[in-house]
Amino acid sequence: MLFSHLFSFNPFQENTYLLWNDQKLAVIIDPGCFDNFEKKELKEFVESRGIKPQAIWLTHTHIDHILGLEFCLNEWKIPFYMHPLESAGYKSSELYAPGYGFHGFRLPDSAPVFFPDEARLQLGEEEFEVLFLPGHCMGHVAFYHKASHRVWSGDVLFRQSVGRTDLPGGNFDILANSIKSGLYNLPDETIIYPGHGPETQIGYEKRYNPFVRV
Repeated sequence: MLFSHLFSFNPFQENTYLLWNDQKLAVIIDPGCFDNFEKKELKEFVESRGIKPQAIWLTHTHIDHILGLEFCLNEWKIPFYMHPLESAGYKSSELYAPGYGFHGFRLPDSAPVFFPDEARLQLGEEEFEVLFLPGHCMGHVAFYHKASHRVWSGDVLFRQSVGRTDLPGGNFDILANSIKSGLYNLPDETIIYPGHGPETQIGYEKRYNPFVRV
């Protein structure tokens, strides 16, 4: 069985997800914790339940999704994964962070592990498909757990909204195609866990999303 917990972190109210299985092996998706209170909240949740983080998976590398990356790597000594097309944006995040008020942010010393093409990831016996969904940025991915009809979609698709495309690497036409071909082909009952805001479902967004409707 796969368990999930949502944390809302930093001034952008970014959704950080902790996923773990029956053996309490876990992955952290998009660690956005920045201040000491948020870092303590994540650490205490993990420790109080005996959860053992194994890796960090990044949907993309916009600053609000990686603010807690260095903390998590130092705390649990685990690898982190991202798409290779996110490399330039990742490396520049330390430079533009102060402009968003994130003074003191720094990238970790350890290098990322890149997702291979058509990647499948394992958490114990739980399998995830890595969906390549550019448009919000060049190397955006999502993590689809077919067994439970759930997808962690980052900033591609929100409840009745979509990710912004006015940042470097953004393109609305590419984003719309990613949603139609990469997400809307999933079963309608699939639950979407986005990078911001409440969960939604594929079938609901296909009918009611004003930006990309089928």
